[in-house]
Amino acid sequence: MSGTEPVKGERTYAVSPELVHRARPADAFPCGWRRRGEDTFTVTALWPHDHEFFEPVAGDLHDPMLVVETMRQAAMLIVHAGYEVSLDSHFMLTDLAYQLYTDQLDVGGQSALIDVELEFSELERRGGQLSRLRVDWVLRRLGRLVATGSGAARVLSSGVYRRLRGDREFPGTGGFVPQPVPADLAGRSRAADVVLSACPQERVWRLRVDTAHPTLFQRANDHVPGMLLLEAARQAASAALGPGPFVPLAGDIAFHRYAEFDSPCWIQVADAAPGPDGRTGVQVTGHQEGSLVFLATLSAPHGG
Repeated sequence: MSGTEPVKGERTYAVSPELVHRARPADAFPCGWRRRGEDTFTVTALWPHDHEFFEPVAGDLHDPMLVVETMRQAAMLIVHAGYEVSLDSHFMLTDLAYQLYTDQLDVGGQSALIDVELEFSELERRGGQLSRLRVDWVLRRLGRLVATGSGAARVLSSGVYRRLRGDREFPGTGGFVPQPVPADLAGRSRAADVVLSACPQERVWRLRVDTAHPTLFQRANDHVPGMLLLEAARQAASAALGPGPFVPLAGDIAFHRYAEFDSPCWIQVADAAPGPDGRTGVQVTGHQEGSLVFLATLSAPHGG
C-alpha cells in the first residue's frame, strides 16, 4: 500500500486490521481505500448489524460510538497507507467533533456499507514524516449523508513517543478492576462492557479499566485509550440522566493529557441543559490526580 499512486487514481486498496490498530478482524471496519486528490481520500467501511460491543441503540440504530470509531480508524488507515507513516508510530487524537443523522443510522438486521470521505489539512512534517494533521470526515450510506466530523491529531515516531512517555510500562492483564455499576444504569446490556464503577459523590464515577476487554484493548498500551474515555462519557451521561441509554447524536471531546493505569480517573457529569433543537446537552469531564484528562460535550434527543 503506497501513497505514490497517481493523485487521482481509481485503484482501491484492501485493508488489513493492523493498519487500523486492531487485532481482531471483527473490530476493523474499513475494508478498502483510494486516493481522490493530493490530500483527499475515500475509505469504504462495513458496519456489522450484530457487533458484540457496538450493539444497536435506541431500538434499531447503529451505535454513535461505532460511527466515531469508524472515523478514527479511517484516519489512522490513511495516515499509515496514504501518507506512508510506519506502523510503529503513534496516532494521538487531540480533539474530535461529530454530528450524526438518524434517518441513515437504522440497522434493519443487516450490515451497512459506508463511504467515508476524508480531507486532510494543516499538515506538518518533521524529518520528512507527517507529525501533525487535521482531518474532516463525511460519511455516506448509498449516497445519503450519515455523519460529519472533524478532528486533529499528532503523529509521533516510536522513538519520540518513548522519550515522551519515559518509563511507563504496559499494564498487561490481571490488575485490579473495580466492580461495575449496573449495566442498565450505564446504558449497556452486558456488565462486561461497563466502564464505570460507583463513587459516593453524586454524578461522579470511577473509570473502570479492564485490559482484558476484547474490543477496547487489542494491543499493548501504556495508557487508557481515548475511545474508552469517550465511552465512559456516554455511559456517565446515561447514568446521570436516565432511565434509559443516552444516545449522543452529536458531540465533541478534547483530550488534555493521558489517562494512566496506576491511579483512579474520575468521570463527572455537569448539569444537563435542554437545547432549542430538541436535544439535551451535557458536559462530562475526566480528572486524574487533580488534572483534567478530557472534556466532552454530548447531546442527545430529549428523553434518550
